[in-house]
Amino acid sequence: MSAQNQLDQRMSFMRFDHKDRAALRAAKPLIDAEINGALDAFYSQVRAFPETRKMFSNEAHIGNAQTRQSSHWRRLATAEYGADYQQDVARIGKAHAVIGLEPRWYIGGYALVAEKLIRAMVEKRAKGLFASAKNDAELADGLVALNKAVFLDMDLAISTYLELLQDDRDQLEAERAAAEQRQAEAVRAIGDALSRLAAGDLSARVDGALSPEFNSLKSDFDQAAAALAEAMGAVDRATRGIRSGADDIASAADDLALRSEQQAATLEQTAAAVEQLTSTVAKTAQSAREVSSRVGEAATEAQRSGVVVTRAAEAMTQIEGSSNQVNHILGVIDEIAFQTNLLALNAGVEAARAGDAGKGFAVVAQEVRALAQRSAEAAKEIKSLISDSSRQVSEGVELVRQTGDALRGIVDKVGAIDGLVNEIAASANEQASALNEVNSAVGQLDQVTQRNTALAQRSNDATRALRAEAADLANHVGGFRLGASSQAQPARYAEQEHPVHAARAKVAAFARPGR
Repeated sequence: MSAQNQLDQRMSFMRFDHKDRAALRAAKPLIDAEINGALDAFYSQVRAFPETRKMFSNEAHIGNAQTRQSSHWRRLATAEYGADYQQDVARIGKAHAVIGLEPRWYIGGYALVAEKLIRAMVEKRAKGLFASAKNDAELADGLVALNKAVFLDMDLAISTYLELLQDDRDQLEAERAAAEQRQAEAVRAIGDALSRLAAGDLSARVDGALSPEFNSLKSDFDQAAAALAEAMGAVDRATRGIRSGADDIASAADDLALRSEQQAATLEQTAAAVEQLTSTVAKTAQSAREVSSRVGEAATEAQRSGVVVTRAAEAMTQIEGSSNQVNHILGVIDEIAFQTNLLALNAGVEAARAGDAGKGFAVVAQEVRALAQRSAEAAKEIKSLISDSSRQVSEGVELVRQTGDALRGIVDKVGAIDGLVNEIAASANEQASALNEVNSAVGQLDQVTQRNTALAQRSNDATRALRAEAADLANHVGGFRLGASSQAQPARYAEQEHPVHAARAKVAAFARPGR
């Protein structure tokens, strides 16, 4: 139904016919004359009430509104309700809606204006100003026509106001429904993404395009999911690194523990060997001191022997001198024997010359000669023996001299040996002292190694706990789907041979007897 038809329907319902419209036109001069005063009274009320005064920014605004209202009432009094009138009423209703003037206020305004106009019509009728008013019926027709015009105008203005409000409501409802639809779509899309994210799919993103007001939410969600995926990816990589590092540490800890145990055993054996070597070196030092003492005694005896040999050599030299003297004496004896023999021969010659008187002397001479010969022979034999003895004594003197030289060399060698033995004894003592220190250091090292072994065992236990924690963390991280790059890595990692077993095998092979 068109706007004009609706207006005609309203006028038909209130029986606002041509008769009423004619009566209204008859009252138009009075309305034109009184409308400004009526509007003055209305806008005075507007200024008096804070609720209505705040709807107008200033007096100029009120003046403009009053001017437009005056024009409208004059048009209303023409009783010509066509398109221009309807546009004017619609403008007023929209203006009321824009400034927030509720119907209760301008219904009151219609009442104030109608009051002024009705009073003016009654007063003018009483003074006979209506020349055409033959009776009270005509006044009533004018008042009824004014009343219907006021209600028609008020109806149209309120209807326009309500229609505008309804349009606003419809628009708001449509916008609300559209917003709810967009919100529902956004909630559904974000809910789907959240469901996938809650299921561990960190690659979940908000699918599809959302309305502009939800773009920031989508962007924030996608950025948060991407940041979470990146963080979990970093956690996953760090977890794999921790597991790898924990396995390496466990392998090194096991290796260290086994090597520490082996080192402890080796150090224990070394400590025992060093202790035994220390005892042996101490005994060697003691023996070296005893040897040095025996060598000193031997050097002393060799020196005494050298003295004895020297004295023997001197004695042999003296014997050689005595032999030379004996040879000289033997020469004298030989010469005496020769002279005796010569004298005995001369005595025999003289005895032969003497004859019988000299026979006895001849016998004596003969015996002396025999004795001289025997003396000569004995002297020769003694001389021969003395020569042999002298030669042997010379040889003995040479041998004694050589023996003295040898004994002096022996004494020198024994002295050198004694110095070397003393040096060996001093070195043995120093070695014994050093070995005692080494033994003490090895003992301390053994204790430190034992503590290191205990610490290595504790570190190994802590590493196993770290590996367990890393595996648990990896299992938790494995519940998230980070993308294709991070899939199947933990499985391959779990299938690898644990490096600790290889390390244990190597250490066990190293520690096996015969290595």
